[in-house]
Amino acid sequence: MKRDLISIKDLKLEEIEHIFNLTSELKAKVKDFGRSLSGRSLGLIFLKPSLRTRVSFEVGMSHLGGHTVSLTPEETKFGTREAVKDFGSVLSRYLDALVVRTFSHSELEELAGSSDIPVINGLTDLLHPCQALSDLYTIREKKGSLGGINLAFIGDGNNVAHSLLYGCAKLGVNLTVATPGKHKPKEQIFAEALELAKASGAKIVLSDDPSAAAGGADIIYTDVWTSMGQEAQCKKRTRDFQGFQVNQKLVSLAKPDCLVMHCLPAHRGEEITDEVIDGPNSIVFDQAENRMHLQKAILLFLLGGD
Repeated sequence: MKRDLISIKDLKLEEIEHIFNLTSELKAKVKDFGRSLSGRSLGLIFLKPSLRTRVSFEVGMSHLGGHTVSLTPEETKFGTREAVKDFGSVLSRYLDALVVRTFSHSELEELAGSSDIPVINGLTDLLHPCQALSDLYTIREKKGSLGGINLAFIGDGNNVAHSLLYGCAKLGVNLTVATPGKHKPKEQIFAEALELAKASGAKIVLSDDPSAAAGGADIIYTDVWTSMGQEAQCKKRTRDFQGFQVNQKLVSLAKPDCLVMHCLPAHRGEEITDEVIDGPNSIVFDQAENRMHLQKAILLFLLGGD
């Protein structure tokens, strides 16, 4: 039975642990995985700009012995030239898996439902599971474990925040999402995270006070205030998020060994200062590197190459 990766919510706890352990093996090169996906093909469909997701999947697939096929929006006219279900049915005859970055989450779900091959969510307006899984792996790598870690997400209640809500709730990470009232995460996702947290004991909190969220934090995490597709709202969002910048004053409220994360790209001087992103607490670029290691583990998990 084929598996997709559309949302962290769909993964069992033991599956996440397996992916994390596999990531560590891949990163440490304790085993030669170089021919694990030999002869396999991974399709890449990106309707939004991408640096880390696209390059890390493309290079990662190459490391595993497979190859990628990039399908541009201009070539495919995804969602307009032909029915999404026809698109999925055809590509299932050619490829072994698909990574899709698109706007509409429901469109991605429709594609996954019509495909006989694994479909991986490379980002939608609703969720960014590969990012959040990599982030949580990075925290475990740096801190030694995840249980009881206090993570403060300061900024927009966006797709990254949504996926972190699911991931933290499953893995026992205490998460405070501090955001202006108009920009909270979706109520349904927050409610689902609270339900998931009952099993792990994680404390999931919403706040409109970034200073309170940063107090006692092991991790401070931020993201851009204006995501892809929201450019017309940039000036208004910049006003809305005044006081939510991750700067040295805010970081000083956290634990002395607090680590700072950002999924990138960063708008330096807006949601985060140069002093912080380039400072000793920052693990932003280690975090970016781990995207490739973890996504290789996802490919092996979904395609049976581990």
